[in-house]
Amino acid sequence: MPLQVGMEQVDPIARRRIPAAGVRRVTLADFRSYAALDLDISASLVVLSGDNGAGKTNLLEALSLLAPGRGLRRAELSDCTRQTGGGGFAVSVELETPCGAVQLGTGIEPPRNAPPLRKYRINREPVSSIRLFSDHIRVVWLTPAMDGLFAGAAGERRRFLDRLVLSIDADHGARVNALERALRGRNRLLADGSSHGDRIWLDAIEREIAELAIAVSAARLETVSHLSALILAARSDALFPWAELKLQGEVEHLVEERSALEAEDIYRGLLRDNRARDAAAGRTLIGPQASDLLVKHGPKQAEAAQASTGEQKALLVGLVLAHARLVKAMSGIAPLVLLDEIAAHFDPVRRAALYDGLETLGGQIWLTGADPATFAAIKARAQMLTVTPGRVAAFA
Repeated sequence: MPLQVGMEQVDPIARRRIPAAGVRRVTLADFRSYAALDLDISASLVVLSGDNGAGKTNLLEALSLLAPGRGLRRAELSDCTRQTGGGGFAVSVELETPCGAVQLGTGIEPPRNAPPLRKYRINREPVSSIRLFSDHIRVVWLTPAMDGLFAGAAGERRRFLDRLVLSIDADHGARVNALERALRGRNRLLADGSSHGDRIWLDAIEREIAELAIAVSAARLETVSHLSALILAARSDALFPWAELKLQGEVEHLVEERSALEAEDIYRGLLRDNRARDAAAGRTLIGPQASDLLVKHGPKQAEAAQASTGEQKALLVGLVLAHARLVKAMSGIAPLVLLDEIAAHFDPVRRAALYDGLETLGGQIWLTGADPATFAAIKARAQMLTVTPGRVAAFA
């Protein structure tokens, strides 16, 4: 007998095509363009096609909210609610796991004279933090907004790197946020003057900053090191150009050269000695908040920012696929990979390489594109879905 999921029947043979940690059901309520959606998934490759603005990216964004952080758009919670809805939203998924089905849910309730508070549930029971979702799912994504990563500002590359770290270390986001709060506190104290009381507070807050900065830098360096080693080992068989990575910054250099305690002491001294300079600048000039991820196009031995637009896109895809493999190797969970408008700008050869690379990852892959013909090569082995405003249906 077929298995019953929601209101539709799913063949058990198709069900086995869903990998461990893959999504087998998505339910949305008042999320972006979706008043309500109840979607059964039966494949490891899921293709969403439809016109621009139909809601393809909205569905990927809902899935990205299963990971720590603000999702692939980095949107405010209030921006995720349906414009004509009640002011709240809900995202729920049922996962396939080696231990059976697991339900994860997140969302906000309609506001009641207070800022929206995001809530989390596992198997319909409230939990305190999304960090607990990481026991069941990891999420990796690539969107068109990331295409200018290599030529853009250093801050964008730091956020990209922090997303890579967060997919492996669920506590990294909390450390980064705590560091940012402490730095803002120091900047305010510096702006207020240099009374004796302020100096006492500065000593205390700089001690906190030093501890957090070393921890953040160490986590970033460890991820870059592991990712570089994985890329190096596989680059002879790489389907996309491989990347050379280096994290540049004064604190990163300290972490590489000194013990953690020595690095904290030295950095704390740098903060103390540069108070006047930082006060004049209005910000803390030395620290992981000023570091940069340097990326080279490995085969050409050229800075990634100097590569052509197509080369940068291919390099970025290769980097994200390598990261997905690293997530699986370090967490034991093959990640959910979300690729928004990924294949339209590749020629047929590169597109075929992309599809071949995706199927080696071992996890569930979601792809979007306006033209379903772009996915003709994988149509027979993918679940093909058509997206229209507020609706998702099987491709006709």
